[in-house]
Amino acid sequence: MWRRKFTTTVSGSASSLKDKKWDALIIGGGHNGLTAAAYLARGGLSVAVLERRYIIGGAAVTEELIPGFKFSRCSYLQSLLRPAVINELELAKHGLKLLKRNPASFTPCLDGRYLILGPDKDVNHSQISKFSQADADAYPIYESKLENFCKFMDLVLDSAPPESLQHKSSLNEQLKSKLQNSVFWASCLQQAACMGQKDMVDFMDLLLSPASKALNNWFETDVLKATLATDAVIGSTASVHTPGSGYVLLHHVMGETDGDRGIWSYVEGGMGSISKAIASAATTAGAHIVTNAEVSQLLIKNSSTVCGVILADGTEVHASVVLSNATPYKTFMELVPNNVLPDDYFGAIKHSDYSSATTKINVAVDKLPQFQCCKSNHSHAGPEHVGTIHIGSESMEEIHSASQDAVNGIPSRRPIIEMTIPSVLDKTISPPGKHVINLFVQYTPYKPLDGDWQDHDYRESFARRCFTLIDEYAPGFSTSVIGYDMLTPPDLEREIGLTGGNIFHGAMGLDSLFLMRPVKGWSNYKTPLKGLYLCGSGAHPGGGVMGAPGRNAAHLVLRDIRKT
Repeated sequence: MWRRKFTTTVSGSASSLKDKKWDALIIGGGHNGLTAAAYLARGGLSVAVLERRYIIGGAAVTEELIPGFKFSRCSYLQSLLRPAVINELELAKHGLKLLKRNPASFTPCLDGRYLILGPDKDVNHSQISKFSQADADAYPIYESKLENFCKFMDLVLDSAPPESLQHKSSLNEQLKSKLQNSVFWASCLQQAACMGQKDMVDFMDLLLSPASKALNNWFETDVLKATLATDAVIGSTASVHTPGSGYVLLHHVMGETDGDRGIWSYVEGGMGSISKAIASAATTAGAHIVTNAEVSQLLIKNSSTVCGVILADGTEVHASVVLSNATPYKTFMELVPNNVLPDDYFGAIKHSDYSSATTKINVAVDKLPQFQCCKSNHSHAGPEHVGTIHIGSESMEEIHSASQDAVNGIPSRRPIIEMTIPSVLDKTISPPGKHVINLFVQYTPYKPLDGDWQDHDYRESFARRCFTLIDEYAPGFSTSVIGYDMLTPPDLEREIGLTGGNIFHGAMGLDSLFLMRPVKGWSNYKTPLKGLYLCGSGAHPGGGVMGAPGRNAAHLVLRDIRKT
């Protein structure tokens, strides 16, 4: 396929890696690996990042797949990147420019109505009032409640979990660890006391409940509940009726843009610009970044200590510590030699949930879609084109029905589609008058029972199914398509390295978060192999373009190195 790269920042070649022993090697040049590299280099360590692909960024990458059209090929919106990462690495100075969206979402209905939501409270009230006055009055209270919950989560996101010591240690180390953990729990209790008992009970109810229960308790309007519910299932195989899906809803609203809570933005130049900015911060600090450097195996001495890596071409690269930005499955099932890990740890990683039902379709079009419910026909962008456009999700039952198709082994007959058109705000990614469209589609099983994703006709049929569904809301959309690129779960696994196609490096259920991520007893980025750390989305606090796992892991590594 014709393509150009926009995210690569290479500060050295693979051949130069073996000339020295590095303080730290990082497997994978995704945004978390680059974040870890930046903090470690700023901490004075010699650091090398090894990226398998020709381009850095992992899932946060910009690629020109069709001449003139630059796609955020996997991740496509920014909000979760931690403010600490943006500020401490001074990413604005390294070229990061965020484009706020107002309004934030548009949900068209086949009956001719529509719902627009965004940061303007008056607009929200007016829009929701078209469906329910009670819901219009309840919505700002709902938003305020979730914002308070998100403030509680800030401490958790920006800290390593208070894990117990995993090895024999001195009395001094034990006391220091207990003190650090006590400080963390005391801070949590202080936050909980500020929230009050009622809010804490509501918070726990949201974490444990199905999204459908939480939203039904707040609202009566189907289209409003469905619009909000998509955040609870995005990137997962879950239904809105799955217990714990309420947390995923919270996970997707706890971000911010320039201090504004819950506001998602486009990134000028595509999501690869985030990776490019972090890479620039890392190389400025002295990190060494190499592409086309695939790691095939970890080097291990004395049966349990990692001392470097072996590249696919046989080159050995030595280091004091290694951080893996690959998925836990990739790291331990494919890169670690056999019979090295403890049986319980090996089994827990192997049997973790890496399932996915997500497909990303990147589309180049020659004109903007015209939504018939808006009764407009003009070439310039309207409010309906700015935010996330929810297609095929007018009720929570539609979302549930789509998920059940995947449970039964077939791609959703009426897929749930989140459509975004970043070129409306970002004029750098498409030719004049033409546009880039992202379609984030659910639900598509990894191994469908009615076909094979490697079959061209089968793939084409599903893409056309999505385009035809959009035609129901925006007649003529299919005829505007110049070309497209589609990444099904197996494609995401093969191209980007996401095990099972899971965009979070592993499920985000309550049984795989915080002290349970990636497995119980090993939540603080350390592993049973001395000198090996995790720094990707498979570690706490999970997926999304956050940078938190990379930042937290780097701080832990720096602390451990200073001890020795």
